Amino acid sequence: MLGERDEDVFEKKPVEKRRLGEPTGAFKGAAWGSLLIGVASYLIGLYNATMELNEKGYYITLLILGLYAAVSLQKAVRDRDEGIRVTNLYFGISWFALIAALALMAIGLFNAGSITLSEKGFYGISFVLSLFAVVTVQKNVRDTEEANQDK
Repeated sequence: MLGERDEDVFEKKPVEKRRLGEPTGAFKGAAWGSLLIGVASYLIGLYNATMELNEKGYYITLLILGLYAAVSLQKAVRDRDEGIRVTNLYFGISWFALIAALALMAIGLFNAGSITLSEKGFYGISFVLSLFAVVTVQKNVRDTEEANQDK
């Protein structure tokens, strides 16, 4: 052992080459982790909240609408950027859905009398984190698929 060269002592793991345009495993993991943390925090907060069931349903519905709208808009924007045809109607509906989800969340939190200001901030931050993370996850999935097709 003493006197052996470093490369003889430490075996090197084979490095798998990443394809052009494919996100790193760390970036994919961070995106999925952010999405899980954001959605789980939001849902755990709602589960423990003292608000009525109809209020909880409102906030769960907003989360679902927001996640779908964010993914839909991201896909429409990217498709247009890549020259894939996206109708103006679909593009407009995607923007409207995302803006509506954000506005309804802001209005709901502003008018919520049953929760404290810190809880309002918690819901707002976990909602925005979830929206950002779902866009990143969708982008990673699409980039990975495209990289795998180019094999």
